[in-house]
Amino acid sequence: MASAPIESMIVEDKSEPEKPVDREKTCPLLLRVFCNTGRHHNIMDYSRGNVPANELQIYTWMDATLREITSLVKEVNPEARRKGTYFDFSLVFPDMRTPGYRMREIGTTCSGQRGSDDSKTLAQAR
Repeated sequence: MASAPIESMIVEDKSEPEKPVDREKTCPLLLRVFCNTGRHHNIMDYSRGNVPANELQIYTWMDATLREITSLVKEVNPEARRKGTYFDFSLVFPDMRTPGYRMREIGTTCSGQRGSDDSKTLAQAR
């Protein structure tokens, strides 16, 4: 009885390693954060040039982590400081195929607990 050859395939993630951002020399970007309790804002809230009223503007860099952004939101929003508060992050961006916007979830953090998305950066979320 002959044995069949065993094949294996190793798939490597060949993504470029993130280069550290020199925050002294690199101009920050404006991150527009819209906080809401219980759920994300409806995607229709972003239509026709409108945005939800509760905008928080954060100047940060592409190497900022979701944990770092969570901390900045907690600084200005006392309700968000309670232990066990979840922060669900999504990107809202124009839909190139239709007139309107799309929403894409990028990660979740929890106040007072470590999580797998804590160290995810804005650059990684694209």
